[in-house]
Amino acid sequence: MSITFAIVTCSSTRNLAEDTAGAALGEKIVAQGWKLLSRVVVKDDRAAIAGAIAGAADAKVDIVLTCGGSGLSLADVTPEATADVCDRYVPGIAEAMRATSLKITGRAMLSRAVCMQRGSTLVVNLPGSLKAATECFEAVYEQFEHAVLMTAGAGH
Repeated sequence: MSITFAIVTCSSTRNLAEDTAGAALGEKIVAQGWKLLSRVVVKDDRAAIAGAIAGAADAKVDIVLTCGGSGLSLADVTPEATADVCDRYVPGIAEAMRATSLKITGRAMLSRAVCMQRGSTLVVNLPGSLKAATECFEAVYEQFEHAVLMTAGAGH
């Protein structure tokens, strides 16, 4: 099954060339035989992040992965930006990422990441570090095909 993705990295300190986490996620997507349609870096700004998520979803990608901005810093506004432009929560994905990450570090409980739907697009907040982003992706990616099928109206 082919799934289309967009990656939105949320960072006021990195540019596309320095975005190792987003690049690694892109490689993992392609390794699954899926399609990465866009990868951008936007500043840690609620409106900018919301606009990038909405733009990717409205371009009809199946899944938008955000990278960064889900911690406790006051500049971390990715969960709020996600909620600004999405319709429904999908809490089990974020719960699974935190549960898996807690086996590695107690700091995983500080994640405020959310997963939501905007229309027929799934939006998944991932951490910003290369290590944490790839570990969280690995924890949940096997459910992406089923999630896309269910969103498209397929039966269980």
